[in-house]
Amino acid sequence: MNKIRVLVIDDSALVRKMLTVVLAECPDIEVVGTANDPLIARDKIKQLNPDVLTLDVEMPRMNGIQFLSNLMRLRPMPVVMVSTLTEAGAPVTLEALEIGAVDYIAKPQAEDEAQLKTFARNLVDKVRMAANARVRALTDQHQVRFRQKPMASDGNYKRWVVIGSSTGGTEAIKEVLQDLPANCPPILITQHIPAVFSASFAQRLDRTVEPEVVEACNGLEVRPGRVIIAQGDHHLTFRKEGDRVFCVLNAAAPVNRHRPSVEVMFDAITSVRPANTLVAVMLTGMGADGAAAMKRLHNGGTLTIAQDEHTSVVWGMPKMATEYGAVDQVLPLQNIGHALLELARTA
Repeated sequence: MNKIRVLVIDDSALVRKMLTVVLAECPDIEVVGTANDPLIARDKIKQLNPDVLTLDVEMPRMNGIQFLSNLMRLRPMPVVMVSTLTEAGAPVTLEALEIGAVDYIAKPQAEDEAQLKTFARNLVDKVRMAANARVRALTDQHQVRFRQKPMASDGNYKRWVVIGSSTGGTEAIKEVLQDLPANCPPILITQHIPAVFSASFAQRLDRTVEPEVVEACNGLEVRPGRVIIAQGDHHLTFRKEGDRVFCVLNAAAPVNRHRPSVEVMFDAITSVRPANTLVAVMLTGMGADGAAAMKRLHNGGTLTIAQDEHTSVVWGMPKMATEYGAVDQVLPLQNIGHALLELARTA
């Protein structure tokens, strides 16, 4: 089996050494080189032909975002952003994902053994996943495709919509929401995302799509025209008061290694809505979070959609949902927005 060839790009010698040591311990990964700035990295990419890059944001001579933008236009390849994830830095990392980075991971903040072990395991998982991800040139991802403003709807929806996603999901969610009118059915989304990112992600979406997009908080009402994004580091659950439904944040243990977990949200929604009044959608993502719960929803009458392999960055979660027999339709990403609206009108 060929090893995954990785080039580590970071201006810190300590971080370069740490990443190299972590990755070199894996028999299927080889660190073929390191670079302390993007201009050196550019030459080493030509010389070493790596399969995956790890990339910092703040670096001398050229920042990581500009380097990534150039790379995805001229030589698209899988990139995992490795940087200090803070609330202030969240928009930059979201921009990196928009440009074409496959995933991101936070540098450990302390030399705590448990934290370092978690970081090492997650980094290895993300590098392995990135090596098999579908990466498109920036010109393909950002080409201006003719998009009509979503048509106004009579709002006569019979079903609510629940959506799960992970790797590649931030851009996939935006693509789906851009096809929805302002008075869309209630939409609840769990995207695997750090706590410092979910508010910025919701705000970014709210500026670019017709429906209102908000981060979940305790007591937030679920209603038509509102898209609710699960808050990072909290499961999204619900409570009912009469005919009204409200969000409840849950800090219980991670499920399927995730908090928020798609599994938890998919199961929780049936405490306030019958399964046969729902549409469930599984978008791109690594792993199987939500697949078993989607099957339970499907068995109860939920209409279900999974993103197809060709348009998924990582066809993990949609694939598992399909293999569980939980999926009615497997669709390319660009068709999912319109399809979920039609299903939401179905009694």
